[in-house]
Amino acid sequence: MGLRQIAIHAWSWLNYKPVYSDSMGMPNRRAFPEAQAMWVPAEDERRLAAYKLLSAYDHNQAAEIAEVVDGESARDRREFGDPSMFIDTLVANVLGRDQKIVVPGAEQSTAGEAGAASVAAAERVQGLLRAWAKAELLPMRLQQCERKTVALGDGVYRMAWDPAKKRPTLRVTDPGFYFPVIGEDDDGGEYPRRVHFAWELPEDPKRGLKARLRRITYELDWIRPLTVAGVDETGTRAVRALPPAPESDPDAADTTEPAGPTLTPGDIIEPESGAIARQYAWNDEPSYFTCYLTDATWVIGDLKGNVDVDSLPATGATYATRSDGEVLDHLDLLIDFIPVVHVPNTVPPAEEHWGQSSLAKALQVFDELAGSDTDSARASATTGLPMLAVSGVTDPRQELAARPGMVFKLLENGKLTAVDTSKALAELRNQVSDLKDRASTVVRLPAVSLGTLSPSEVPSGFAMQISLGPLDSLIGSMRLAREHKESLILKFAQRLYLAGQHPDWVGVTPQDALLVRGPYTPTDKAAILEQVANGVSKGVMSLETGVRMLTDAGFPIDDIEKEIEQIQSRQFEQARALADALGNPEEVAEFLGRKAPDIPAVPTPNLPAVPGDGNKNPQAQGAQGSRGNE
Repeated sequence: MGLRQIAIHAWSWLNYKPVYSDSMGMPNRRAFPEAQAMWVPAEDERRLAAYKLLSAYDHNQAAEIAEVVDGESARDRREFGDPSMFIDTLVANVLGRDQKIVVPGAEQSTAGEAGAASVAAAERVQGLLRAWAKAELLPMRLQQCERKTVALGDGVYRMAWDPAKKRPTLRVTDPGFYFPVIGEDDDGGEYPRRVHFAWELPEDPKRGLKARLRRITYELDWIRPLTVAGVDETGTRAVRALPPAPESDPDAADTTEPAGPTLTPGDIIEPESGAIARQYAWNDEPSYFTCYLTDATWVIGDLKGNVDVDSLPATGATYATRSDGEVLDHLDLLIDFIPVVHVPNTVPPAEEHWGQSSLAKALQVFDELAGSDTDSARASATTGLPMLAVSGVTDPRQELAARPGMVFKLLENGKLTAVDTSKALAELRNQVSDLKDRASTVVRLPAVSLGTLSPSEVPSGFAMQISLGPLDSLIGSMRLAREHKESLILKFAQRLYLAGQHPDWVGVTPQDALLVRGPYTPTDKAAILEQVANGVSKGVMSLETGVRMLTDAGFPIDDIEKEIEQIQSRQFEQARALADALGNPEEVAEFLGRKAPDIPAVPTPNLPAVPGDGNKNPQAQGAQGSRGNE
């Protein structure tokens, strides 16, 4: 009957824009040609178009996309960077003042002898991870990814072992290049077993290169026999192939038992199932899976038929070659996980994979704000240079233009009237202020967090804390969506170190690690310091918890463990009480972080012998003598 279907999906909040949703419900081909390339899956077209549109808002270029539908008049729209300001504020808040890697158990100072080994292991892993984060510029990588995640709704990290640097590398990738393979029966909340990164390479006439499509694929699959770098049947294309069979010894005895497949060193074939198993350093039991890496390029003009990024033909692919000569055609990475971490901006709905941009709910407000800014700019022009109505001039042919020092010669009944548009400008400015408040309310960014509220307007610190309630819930939800993903990054870093057989990680057992983000709101340091001092002194709070609270409040504490050691090294009253309770100088010295003094052994007293009985114990003889006197 021609009824229109209303589709609600992860990006349907953009359906109000004609450039995004046409009569067929699809993005405009002229505005988003990249999203409708022949190799892009149909289910990813809306997502890629949404990414481009959100990036345009972030870079003050939304009017350029609107011009495709609205015409050249759309280019007159004023864009003053309000969406970008909201994104920068959210990025700063969700990151916090600082970020620290913490391994639970590494900061325990009273574990005792039974837990000393686990504390030492946690301390070692924590120190190694912090050294890796410093070398890999982890805070900068986090900010790069958060800028994408907050603005677009999704961020992607890629990790790999770098043999030259001898450490895992962490890189941020635009989510527009990220194509996970999620089947109809798969749970979008679970990470897929095959992931593609694909983008087009433009034509280069100077080098004689046609337009190409590059695709990097990570795939979890069964462990297969060993393959080596080789060439295809034509001898012109590098591929991976089975190693050549060893030459038989003519002098050896004949055997009818066929030779088995060549395995990667350390792999075994289970006799019952015939499956290949591998023992990874981070697993207690053998695994049957490994991750394969493929890096291939196709000439776009050679792609024919109904193909997409997941069904590109292997026949026309040109595989890349690594610096060590390995062909990246299903190269076994010797790990049982995909070293790719997808970070959603918000907690995805059940069985969904994608997050939502922080601009999503307020995008219509930003459109209204841009329109009001445009009207205000036009009204301010007429207010600064008012419009004049002149009648009864002496010379009608005279060209009239208002400028400083201009004198109009009028007849007896002539009039000069100025049109005052200042009232309209004031109303437009009030409209702009109301729209900014509406956008702040929708995004849950109060004025105090945006820096638009004067400190003198805040009646008290408690009132300011109440006004930050919406921001607290927003940042709490956003950090919840990132907590597990950041733990995966630290887990993958440990496993890649073990897979790369780094000498500093020999014998290290991977530990659960967390990325702790610092505070994002103003804190009353004096009040927190008083709480910690009272709690620790009265025994209702451990010293570790107190130092952690001080760190979260923004006190300049670089290392919690060292801070605790420095505090304890000056607590002589507590050390005296510990000595009275235990009577063990070594434990007291350990508490103070010092070495116990060497106390010489007390010599055994040598009493003189009793006359007439040299065989008896002098002490016993002395005791008998005393009893006799009594």
